[in-house]
Amino acid sequence: MKCFIKNVRLNFLINSFSIIIKTSSTIIETVKNIVLALKKVITATTDKKAPGPTTSFTLFHIFCALEYLSRETLGRNKLADKLGIGDGAIRTIINRLKSAELISTTKEGCVLTQSGQEVWRQFEQVFPKRSEMPKTEITPSEFNYGFMIRNHGDSIKSGIDQRDAAIIAGAKRAIVLIAKQSHLHVASVDQCIEKEYEDAAAEILKKIAPQNDKDVIIIAGAETPLKAKTGAFAAAWSLIDN
Repeated sequence: MKCFIKNVRLNFLINSFSIIIKTSSTIIETVKNIVLALKKVITATTDKKAPGPTTSFTLFHIFCALEYLSRETLGRNKLADKLGIGDGAIRTIINRLKSAELISTTKEGCVLTQSGQEVWRQFEQVFPKRSEMPKTEITPSEFNYGFMIRNHGDSIKSGIDQRDAAIIAGAKRAIVLIAKQSHLHVASVDQCIEKEYEDAAAEILKKIAPQNDKDVIIIAGAETPLKAKTGAFAAAWSLIDN
């Protein structure tokens, strides 16, 4: 009975996306509503009360599972390898995503359902650009990963909360950049990086170019590619989780 109630709740949240798109009158309002719905879906999927054993995975693993499956069908073992988790955790993730009707399983592997594809499209509305980033003067780690968060510049205070979230998640450092009048500014000091770090700014913009003022770019650096991406996601999620 509890599983049935959980599934009804998840289906309601997923179906609400189409209503959100139709009723929102501005881009910012649309993004805020999408973020709220996404947070409810992903939190419900990783909730300890959801069907299955106690979770040994995080929001990051759910996000990446949807990201990888949006590109190709993957078997359980390949998906586990990409996520860097064990057999028990991947079984739980797959079971919960199936319970939420976000994926289905075939002989070829796991595939996004129509609802899963819609949820992923909404993720891409909030995080439209994500990329490995080069080593530069302002991103000095061996491995760096960046997330762009759409229209969240006003949510940034000093960027310290996002930096701390990245470090807690395993990154060594993180920098928060905000698009202002077509330039990138460091959140902590409101400094335009193109003036002092022209080459570094050019490298960043090759990978992730803001679409609008108030877009945010968070770049986390770490000792491994996975930790860099995990840190960047944690920092980005902390921003929309305010």
